[in-house]
Amino acid sequence: MSKKPSLAVVGATGAVGTVMLGILSERTDVWGEIRLIASARSAGKKLICRGEELTVVALSPEAFDGIDVAMFDVPDEISAEWAPIAASRGAVVVDNSGAFRMDADVPLIVPEVNPQEVKNRPRGIISNPNCTTLSMIVALGALHKKYELKELVVSSYQAASGAGQAGIDSLRAQIAAVANTDAGDVAGDVRKHVTDLGPFPAPLALNVIPWAGSLKADGYSSEELKVRNESRKILGLPNLKVSATCVRVPVITTHSLTVHATFAQEPSRKDAQNILENAAGVKLVDDPENHKFPTPADVVGTDPTWVGRVRQSIDDPMSLDMFVCGDNLRKGAALNTAQIAELLALEFTK
Repeated sequence: MSKKPSLAVVGATGAVGTVMLGILSERTDVWGEIRLIASARSAGKKLICRGEELTVVALSPEAFDGIDVAMFDVPDEISAEWAPIAASRGAVVVDNSGAFRMDADVPLIVPEVNPQEVKNRPRGIISNPNCTTLSMIVALGALHKKYELKELVVSSYQAASGAGQAGIDSLRAQIAAVANTDAGDVAGDVRKHVTDLGPFPAPLALNVIPWAGSLKADGYSSEELKVRNESRKILGLPNLKVSATCVRVPVITTHSLTVHATFAQEPSRKDAQNILENAAGVKLVDDPENHKFPTPADVVGTDPTWVGRVRQSIDDPMSLDMFVCGDNLRKGAALNTAQIAELLALEFTK
């Protein structure tokens, strides 16, 4: 039997890294040594993975020696600097940041949609899509195979955790700030009670914010452009028309999206439901007559892309409308990274 490949988790002490360690403990064990890597200030910390206590080592070139696959769950600037270093030491990097997603020499992979691209990695780096894109693309990929996707109009409802731990902490603090105030007063003036906005441009508690990400050209946000550009790359549709509006909502974890998808072939509601019900990585919950459809409260902590409210468009029979939810810390980040790494593990054990 071939020796199991070694794995490094870079950013093991962060929000996504913590979820990653849990996922590694839950899934089939395909790894030999697992090495936890983080900043120098976290070096020496003890963390549990697969029932073992592991000691975090400091990020350095030598930390990648003997590593076959390295999963990066760190900010863009750290990945941009260190992923090429890890690759130069012999590791295949699976990067969860935005540093390489649109690099022509770096594949952008969702294992349920384009697993064949895992072998096309001239830089030794594979990129993981943005959590918003991942919350819908598994379902759309399944429908695209049958109907040929032509156009997307998307609105996202993104959880506070998409802004990192600071987003979670800020929302919790804001909820506490408004929880015991007069309801009528708060409804009229949340800003009076929320003095610390955290990473958000407006109060998030009892509010929605039509903005996520940073400002780009023509009034678009970076999150909206990620949905457009990443969907095109994953599906291999460079001319796919995509219009996205990203909204931050007062939910801790799980991104949701409304999707209006137009296809070359006419999709019936029943056939589309059947495709989604049988698609890998998708859970269909679509019984509006009994008020059964996915919500973030149902989806948080789970792995699939949940889909409901599937309808053939009344005014355009070539289009489907649906509501999609995905845990942005699991499939939207750590799980997809782990699945890509597992595809690589198969290469090392052949």
